[in-house]
Amino acid sequence: MYNRFLSEQIVESLHDCPVVLLNGARQTGKSTLAQHLLEQGHVDKYLSLDDLTVLAAARSDPVGFIEALEGRVVIDEVQRAPELFLPIKARVDRTGERGRFLLTGSANVMVLPRLSDALTGRLAIHTLGPLTQDELSRRPAAFLDALFADRARWVASDQEPVRGLLARVVRGGFPEALARTRPRRRQAWFEGYLTTLVQRDIRDVAQIEGTTDIPRLLRLLAARVGGLMNFAHLSRDCGLPQSTLKRYLTHLQALFLLELLPAWSANVKRRLVRAPKVHLVDSGLAAHLLGRDRLDTTHHLTGALLESFVHGELRRQAGWHLRQLHFSHFRTHGNREVDIVIEAMDGTLAGVEVKLGAVVRSDDLEGLKTLRDVAPQRFIRGVVLYGGGQVVPLGGDLTAVPLSALWTGSD
Repeated sequence: MYNRFLSEQIVESLHDCPVVLLNGARQTGKSTLAQHLLEQGHVDKYLSLDDLTVLAAARSDPVGFIEALEGRVVIDEVQRAPELFLPIKARVDRTGERGRFLLTGSANVMVLPRLSDALTGRLAIHTLGPLTQDELSRRPAAFLDALFADRARWVASDQEPVRGLLARVVRGGFPEALARTRPRRRQAWFEGYLTTLVQRDIRDVAQIEGTTDIPRLLRLLAARVGGLMNFAHLSRDCGLPQSTLKRYLTHLQALFLLELLPAWSANVKRRLVRAPKVHLVDSGLAAHLLGRDRLDTTHHLTGALLESFVHGELRRQAGWHLRQLHFSHFRTHGNREVDIVIEAMDGTLAGVEVKLGAVVRSDDLEGLKTLRDVAPQRFIRGVVLYGGGQVVPLGGDLTAVPLSALWTGSD
């Protein structure tokens, strides 16, 4: 089992919150992590609603089910029995116990109101994504620490070949997919994963009848990773009314398959009118949806998939970072853009550009310079993550940093 760096934050939450929710896409390792916490003694009992007997008991008498539980209990895949949320609320409100329930789920209860209303204000929420590259190397990276440090010190590393970088993108981070070293077997796993999502999760949680539309929609979204969301164009291409399309997209977000990266603006109100960027939960899943078991520099979506891979790495690393961080992207009407803008709660922000090439040119800095000009008092640093092996100062607060810094850390 890989050490999941999020576990420390979950244990802390169990000490001071009545209910802790560990959610994330199916097959990211939530159940494995919960069982590991059981083995370590942080919880006392594990129940899974994937067990049909347990599920039937929970649905038939939710109050009796919860009242009969003793000790600190894991309830896995809790979204399958939303009837449990009100009894859980009543139990923790009456007893005031901390760490009483650790719930895991493959649906975002904050996006599905029928699940979230009961426990609002009573739970800590943690999201477990696919494995990050530093989790795979078993050493926490310090990229985000360095990004916001007063004086960043990046670690220069041996240049990783482009082929190796792109292999990381195609593999992604789902534990079961990573365990299959042969591309054909990994593709078979992704196919089974999508079939399960359509036949079970999307139908049960989202209550969508026309599930045959979902695989095509996911493939169209994969072809748009790293690009701006255009609802009109996507509606036309998938043959769905915009109202239906937006409902489907909400459910895909609720199941942690789709991540829409909002636009940044110095004027908060303007963020609501600018198009978000499209990202899927895992670059390996996106590559599979595009029919790619390998990538090279000639494919027109290689750069976009690499950007989406980096976005996923940073978002997941932020889950165990001490700062609370907000992610967005920056784009002007003149098409100067920054792939990822990361903003801390104190208002300071950093920009990250992603380039596969081993050379950083002046044009690659235009978006970062524009962002700095827009928010000069808040801009702390701009980084171009690139395919080279050296840390190269680019003048002032701009630096070229090897992509491998995402998993090798900083000094």
